[in-house]
Amino acid sequence: MTRTSAESSAPISCSRRVALKQSAAGLMVTAGLTSMNSTPMTAHATQSSTIDPRPWVKIRGVYGGLPKAIFDRGQKPADYGINAIWIGSGGLKQEEIERCHALGLKVFADFNSMHFSGYLTGHPDAAPIGVDGQRCPPPHGWQGISPFHTGYRMNRMDEFRRVLKTFDIDGIWLDYHHSHASWERDQPAMPDTDFCPAALQQFTKTSAIKLPANASEAAKRLLGPHRDAWTQFRCDVFTDWVREYREIVDAERPNALLGTFHCPWSPEDFDGAIRHKLAIDLPAQAKYIDVFSVMPYHARFGHHKNPTWINRQTESLGKLLNIRGIPDEKHKIWPIVQLADWGSAVDAEEVPLILDFGTRPPATGVMVFHWSGISQQWDKVESLGKVYRAM
Repeated sequence: MTRTSAESSAPISCSRRVALKQSAAGLMVTAGLTSMNSTPMTAHATQSSTIDPRPWVKIRGVYGGLPKAIFDRGQKPADYGINAIWIGSGGLKQEEIERCHALGLKVFADFNSMHFSGYLTGHPDAAPIGVDGQRCPPPHGWQGISPFHTGYRMNRMDEFRRVLKTFDIDGIWLDYHHSHASWERDQPAMPDTDFCPAALQQFTKTSAIKLPANASEAAKRLLGPHRDAWTQFRCDVFTDWVREYREIVDAERPNALLGTFHCPWSPEDFDGAIRHKLAIDLPAQAKYIDVFSVMPYHARFGHHKNPTWINRQTESLGKLLNIRGIPDEKHKIWPIVQLADWGSAVDAEEVPLILDFGTRPPATGVMVFHWSGISQQWDKVESLGKVYRAM
């Protein structure tokens, strides 16, 4: 998950600003009732909708660290309806966690699974191998690590265990748990990997399919006649990592939730890329995961004019995993929605619409991406607070 917006943002046209203000005005808190079965609104909708209390939305969070800007104003997160925060595991401090707990906040950690690129400095053999049998360059600078490297897996599991032992957190979310790729954009770059010797040997052992000794020739077979078997094999490896993460949670902090941030695509998007390219098998991972935090960044993914896409993706995930958003359900969907500028700009007037579509069933919680961005645009924080308090 990207932390900052390094790319320029497209300006919002005057006509779009007017349309947004008109539709958002109706979304700000009134005595009306939102019809959950009404025709979905777009950013250009002429009809208005309102956000009533939404008792099914248990978590109203912010992603990206301690909300220091709120404390600096002499206020509390509860003044903005916030009851949960997500902090990178490397930035956790026990005294801050205790302070947040005293204020009624849930504190969740964000854990980097497959993107700890610093590991390659001393272990260059942990880099993913491409179809040419050589180290695959990082697409758009996003450097993944081979899931087949035993030393890297041990490194991540040891760090995961340390975080859970050390800090009194309410849960921990897997981040970057997918293959070497750059998918957080409207035009993703997803090279085919990982054709390292360990992967090819393991595939042959588990599938009984013999491969050429040459990695490039083996890749042709694996992406051709053996594509489905290769895809399932890679998905199973990533799922097995999740199984081990689950075992550590159960052993070290059994009351903590295990969540995952993951690609928002439906199974058919980009020719099934969520499985074939990213090696993400959500139904298989559901055996070990408590909360699925799909990442429908509408402005980044080319849907800035149609925030209904956010709800469509959570509904699709609910159907895939049979999650309805009802009380006492084993699994939960808490999407992370985009309020910070990344790709196209996001106006404060859009905040109510985004949170409306982000909190419709089957979602039972929501968080916003990302605090470091919106805290520099306080009108967004104010708008967020109005909607969260209404919920």
